[in-house]
This record gives sequence, C-alpha cells and structure tokens, in this order.
Amino acid sequence: MSDEAENTTAVSSEEMTTAVSSNDGKRGAKDYSLFAQIFAAIWISGWSAFKFAKIIIAGDFAALDISDIVFSAFSIAACFVPVYFSIILDKVKDIRFGGGK
Repeated sequence: MSDEAENTTAVSSEEMTTAVSSNDGKRGAKDYSLFAQIFAAIWISGWSAFKFAKIIIAGDFAALDISDIVFSAFSIAACFVPVYFSIILDKVKDIRFGGGK
C-alpha cells in the first residue's frame, strides 16, 4: 500500500510540475518588467534622436549640449539597472551559499 501511495505522490508532483511550468499562458512580473524596460529605452532613444535631429536640421550645432547626450545614455542604462542588479545578486548568492549547479 505504501508503494501505491508513492506512485500517486510521484504522479501528483509530475502533474503539478507540468501545471506550474505551463502557467496557463499567464505572464509574470519578469515579462512585464522586460517590456517596460525595453519600452523606456526605446522611448528615451526616440526622444533623444528627435531632439538631436531637430537641432541638426536647424543647423544650430552650438545648441547640442554634451550633457544631453550623456543624460540620454545614462537614462537608457538606468532602465536596465534592475537586470544588472539581479544578476549581481544571483552571483553573490551563489558564492555565499554555494549554489553550484
């Protein structure tokens, strides 16, 4: 009877694993976060490109500040800080707790 219980438990865990991995087509927080990061990076890039193109078309190159270029680059990099931070924390966790795979 214990063998039967073990088989039932094994089947249940397999079904649960399949159900959890399929996730019924629902999107998780990581998917939405990735979309938001990409959208923000495209928005900043597009806005900066529009601003720079407007200055170049006007022929007023003196109005092109280096701070605008640097700020747009830092803004795009800042969009992806959560990704970098997550990677760094995963590495620290693996080193500290020995999470070798």
